[in-house]
Amino acid sequence: MRHPLSRAADPDAGWLSAVMRLVFVLLLGTSLTRYLTHHLASPLTPWVIALSVALAAGHLSGLSERRPAWLAAVLGSWAVLVLMAPSFAWCAVPLVYTVLRAFPPRAAIPLVTVLTALVMVAQARLPGADPTLVLLPPAVAALATAVFLYMQRQGARQRKLIVDLIRARRELAAVERRQGALSERERLSVEIHDTLAQGLSSQQMLLQAADLAWEQDAAAARGHVRTAAAITARNLAEARRFVHDLAPADLAEQGTLEAALAALAEREAAESGLPVRFQLDGSPVPMPAAAQSALLRIAQGALANVREHARAHRASITLSYLGDQAVLDVADDGRGFTPSPGGPAGRDPAVPGGGRGHGLPAMRARLRQLGGTLTVESAPGEGTVVSAAVPLESPPEVR
Repeated sequence: MRHPLSRAADPDAGWLSAVMRLVFVLLLGTSLTRYLTHHLASPLTPWVIALSVALAAGHLSGLSERRPAWLAAVLGSWAVLVLMAPSFAWCAVPLVYTVLRAFPPRAAIPLVTVLTALVMVAQARLPGADPTLVLLPPAVAALATAVFLYMQRQGARQRKLIVDLIRARRELAAVERRQGALSERERLSVEIHDTLAQGLSSQQMLLQAADLAWEQDAAAARGHVRTAAAITARNLAEARRFVHDLAPADLAEQGTLEAALAALAEREAAESGLPVRFQLDGSPVPMPAAAQSALLRIAQGALANVREHARAHRASITLSYLGDQAVLDVADDGRGFTPSPGGPAGRDPAVPGGGRGHGLPAMRARLRQLGGTLTVESAPGEGTVVSAAVPLESPPEVR
């Protein structure tokens, strides 16, 4: 039976085992030298020498630590030597260590007790032995056993702790991967809504208008088709940039957020016929690229809601720099609605009939990542103002 602290489980114990074997051989040699010095003419001398050599060879091989039968032979040979020559009791300490390593505590402790008793008998047989020294072997054996078992249990606790830490780290990594997948899924849904979905919706409306006007006004129908083609080309550029995780096409082409918003207002007016005005308040200051992309996407989404649902006569985009934050306002004079803050996640109150949409939830998700806020002011018949505020300094990392 292998002990939990065998060399396979504890590679660092190999050097200690080698030291113990060397100490055992030195003690064995010392005991043999003392015996030969005092009992060279004894008839037991050949047997003592033979057993000592066999015991040294057997213990140095290391087999006694791996095979219980071999350890039993070593212990038996040593016991015979102790009975023939009590001075060989000095070799007990390394043998006690070997027993403790080779067997579990419930088997090792009785064996250590037997070895200790044998040493006590040997001490009592020495000529002129001090009776008080008989108590020394059990004290040493008890101390060695207690220290060994304590270190053994401490090592087991540390190994269990390491296993638990490794398991916890793997579970945490799995949770982070799942969270990353969910975050990426949310990002993809927002990006698709703000780019491809809006473009497809505009194309659908334009193509439907072209189909209705084709018989009565072919020129107007062709104009709708050309506008739909332009939207298709722009959405294709957005899709390519989306795949490569680059900035919005308008922002990349215009270079600044102000120019991109002005171009968006001009294009929206040309495509939908809805007058859209852009206004800049304050002096532009450097803004993180993520914040610029988010504000441009929010403006696109808000204008898409105006175009599809508001029935407005005019709209405006205002970008204001207010010290430590930038505020984007998209206003219209449409039919308005009753905002429902705190409504179910994913519910877009800008969709008639309370349908489920992604416009306002997508805007809030973008701003939440930047530490910003979204405010919607509206009432039936009084138009709508969508206001997005972002800090001009990077928000602290959420932990």
